[in-house]
Amino acid sequence: MKNVDLLLTNANILTLDGANRVAKSVAVTKGRISGIWSQPEPPSNAVNMSAQTKVLNLRGATVIPGFIETHNHILACAYLKGNVDCSSPLNTTIQDILNAIEEKAATMTAGEWIQGHSYDDTSLADKRHPTREDLDQAAPNHPVYITHISGHIAVANSKAIELAGIDDDQYTDNPHFGKDLAGRLNGVLYEAPAMNAFQTVLPVMDKSTFLERLGEAARDYVAQGITMTTDAGVWDQESLTIILEAAKTGIMPMRSQLMIMHSLLTEQGLFANYSASEVEQEIDKRSNGRARLDSAKLFQDGSIQGLTGALRDPYYCNKEENGQLFYEQAALNEIISSLHQRGFRVAIHGNGDRAIGSILEGFEYALQAMPRLDHRHRIEHVQTAALEDLDKMAELKVAGSFFINHVYYWGQRHEQIFLGPERAKRISPLKDAVDRNLLFTLHSDCPVTPISPLFLIWAAVNRQTREGDILGPDQKIDVMTALRAMTIDGAILNFQEQNCGSIEVGKYADFAVLDKDLTTVNPLDIKDIEVLYTIIDGVVEYENKNVKV
Repeated sequence: MKNVDLLLTNANILTLDGANRVAKSVAVTKGRISGIWSQPEPPSNAVNMSAQTKVLNLRGATVIPGFIETHNHILACAYLKGNVDCSSPLNTTIQDILNAIEEKAATMTAGEWIQGHSYDDTSLADKRHPTREDLDQAAPNHPVYITHISGHIAVANSKAIELAGIDDDQYTDNPHFGKDLAGRLNGVLYEAPAMNAFQTVLPVMDKSTFLERLGEAARDYVAQGITMTTDAGVWDQESLTIILEAAKTGIMPMRSQLMIMHSLLTEQGLFANYSASEVEQEIDKRSNGRARLDSAKLFQDGSIQGLTGALRDPYYCNKEENGQLFYEQAALNEIISSLHQRGFRVAIHGNGDRAIGSILEGFEYALQAMPRLDHRHRIEHVQTAALEDLDKMAELKVAGSFFINHVYYWGQRHEQIFLGPERAKRISPLKDAVDRNLLFTLHSDCPVTPISPLFLIWAAVNRQTREGDILGPDQKIDVMTALRAMTIDGAILNFQEQNCGSIEVGKYADFAVLDKDLTTVNPLDIKDIEVLYTIIDGVVEYENKNVKV
């Protein structure tokens, strides 16, 4: 064996290989796993040690493959740092949010933009969205723009609306712009058709600040044991340049997968007429091999919490509303088919069951026109998939990335407000997915919910709501299945199973070291397990200074 750069000894190593073997020591050479042994230390003649070899005696700590987070928005996480935190339970009323905005305004020059994030109307005692008048009250001398926790709704004040060039007469009949009882715009903006009107006037973060904040966000991710991550929506050339530079320079040490928004792949887009391999080559070159193309990304509906997810049956709280599809079926079919023929894997946001059914119809249309055996097309979130949808996913070999945190953060409100008891108990139907042998992963959709793979596993195994109830116990999955969804199945979804996702000789030396074995602790305690080390390419990128092994 060549000289060993890193040696982990006296460990409890869950390899997650085909046999789920447990090992005790592992060696790393030039960023790859070069040896695995069942003994606490490798045989003396099995490794070549040098003065540069780093040895970590883990004293029984558990080593797993590094976590793979297949759907989040690290660019958004970076962008939001420094903005007003409008989330709940930090804020329990609209007035709490207004107080925070007013405090921010006191530190700024009149006319400067104030931005906030993560308000949730259903978590506020007021049970409504803030309005332009509310925001005017808090910061009359500033344009203000705050976003909903779902990312699918925002609220702007009067100065922001004015700067965006929007007037009441122009948008009276546009359903994406909220109105008050008098028919005047109330500042609430639903989905991209309304929110995009502000993108040209919102301040642009300078490159150095953005990179600094992206580095902070990356450290947050690495501290959770994440070694590979997928940004689920690179929207423009500027954000692409930022994330590729962060990957190339090591500001983001994780391996990165990028979903490129469909708008960049149209005839007017940055990658007009590019094939998937051509986009992949550009990403690889500009990131020095640290980032890869994940997919072409588009949306077919919005958010269940915002009542914009497209359901087959009406919302429980509003029998007149069942959401909207973003594309007519014929248009969606052609978009998917074109991307499929250009070689792209296609990832489509689908929360409501009507949207999920529409997406599957589009995938079937594309696959019938041009069969491709190993496409790994995917549906994002898959919140309310019916059994017929999961059957069709299995038939077409379409993968899913499930937003399991809905069970904890919004489970009770799905039950009481959005979906009603019967549909709510089947959100994120993981057990049904397992029964159909679907390829699936779990994700946080950060910053919609905090980044934490261990919490995702906890949520999938326990299905406990924030109020302490169990929502849909029949959809629980076992710990090993959930762990695989965050490791080897994530690697498979990313077309990277030959390089990572399990601890096997020849694969990347990407590990998360935990203070407890999540397969043996009380399942309710999984979310409280500490990450001790995160190792990428055999290099310790994170060490928990607060917990010693």
